Amino acid sequence: MTALPPRARNKQLKERRILDAALKVFADQGYSGASMDAIAALAGVSKPTLYQYFGGKEQLFTAIMVEQRDTMLGACEEPDGLGLVPELWAFAWHYADTVLRADFLSLARLTIGEAQRFPEIGRAYQAAGPERVLRGMMDYLSAKRVEGRLAFDDAELAAEDLWGLILSAPRNRALHDATNLPSRAELHRFISNGLRVFLKAYSTDPARDLTELQALSEQGPTQETGKRHDQSHSH
Repeated sequence: MTALPPRARNKQLKERRILDAALKVFADQGYSGASMDAIAALAGVSKPTLYQYFGGKEQLFTAIMVEQRDTMLGACEEPDGLGLVPELWAFAWHYADTVLRADFLSLARLTIGEAQRFPEIGRAYQAAGPERVLRGMMDYLSAKRVEGRLAFDDAELAAEDLWGLILSAPRNRALHDATNLPSRAELHRFISNGLRVFLKAYSTDPARDLTELQALSEQGPTQETGKRHDQSHSH
């Protein structure tokens, strides 16, 4: 891969610092309490630079949500070509490691907390985050239906089932209790069971797919995919 020119590299690093700082300030102070001054100070940039890069607080908040969406969509939009079951397994862990990160849980709590006073924040979060992730999942599952690997009438319901089965319970607990993060073993239990139920309901060859899932499950929990990004969030 060709290295970025120094100017482009510096711009990328500065954007990363700003996004990291903004997420921390938003999570700590709420959307209404977060100031561009505080974000600029934490990012180590001037306030004019902050506005030059992101325009304003709303655009900066939207950029954070879009990044969250893109991180979660990665496994669905770029399948590894290994087939349905390994791709679903990879997506489930990728999704879990993203939405259970402390910063993204803080963002979700922040959005819920601000939704009544600032409904546009809730709408923006839904549009840039969950709705786009759901659409990516629907597209992926629909492609597998065309291939003859899955059978369903309603792609949205199938995607919602997948989403809910693999993670809704541990994520809801973590949202309401920041100290109640699931262990890798607990995540493995939920993901294995969720995919098992999903494949029983939607696979056109459940016996084969469940055997493949069992083999993956017996390998144990995957390595945490979010570690590298978490390290980049240290200040």
